[in-house]
Amino acid sequence: MTDKMIAKKEGQVGQGQIGHLIFNNPERHNAVSLEMWQATLKILDDFAADKNVRVVVLSGAGGKAFVSGADISKFEDERATQEAVAKYNATTDQVYTRVHAFPKPTIAMIRGFCIGGGLNLAMCCDIRFCTENARFALPAAKLGLGYGYAGLKRFVDAVGPAFTKEIFFSARQYDSGEARTMGLVNRVVADDKLEGFVREQAETIAANAPLTVNSVKFIVGEVLKPETERDLAQCAKLVAACFASRDYVEGRTAFMEKRKPQFAGA
Repeated sequence: MTDKMIAKKEGQVGQGQIGHLIFNNPERHNAVSLEMWQATLKILDDFAADKNVRVVVLSGAGGKAFVSGADISKFEDERATQEAVAKYNATTDQVYTRVHAFPKPTIAMIRGFCIGGGLNLAMCCDIRFCTENARFALPAAKLGLGYGYAGLKRFVDAVGPAFTKEIFFSARQYDSGEARTMGLVNRVVADDKLEGFVREQAETIAANAPLTVNSVKFIVGEVLKPETERDLAQCAKLVAACFASRDYVEGRTAFMEKRKPQFAGA
């Protein structure tokens, strides 16, 4: 595990923990190397397997950037040959796919620059919160880079085709207000309020019934697929599991007893 990635968990075991995945390369605005992407996959696997973790928050260290894209200083070592480029791209695609398909809710907590691969990563998260000084850009057209179907579909699903074209055609930076208008982010929060706001949102989600929350995440993902590709049987199975769970009994009982429910995810 590289020291450029930080993984930590907070909250009470059995009552909904929050997993934190932090990109820790602040001297380069949290630019990401191949080693960091590989470490990200391991951290995500750990959080997915840990039943106590109910929400994962992705963020960048240092306060000046979420993630600013690839670490160009590593290109000679990591992307000097066709084979190396293919390995790097395959790893980043794995990370984007893993975050997008992660079985639990994910939140991108964005300060400062969210550029290139960083914006792509943020778009893979379920929810995005940012500070007023956040800046967003996808500069592929200024670099001659190609962007594949999966990445573009995530943008179209979130902001629609017209804004997707504007973001990619112009390759310019957008401020937090423009990002909010387009739907790139859910909320814009004052810099000194962001961490507390994200913690409150994550704790709220973590305290709710995991079977319900995770089923909604899955079903929304199916809604965004072409009709012929939707797994409606699995959608129905997940809904039925909610009604058959002990958490459903706990939710009803807590409501009648006017107390906070204690959901176990079963």
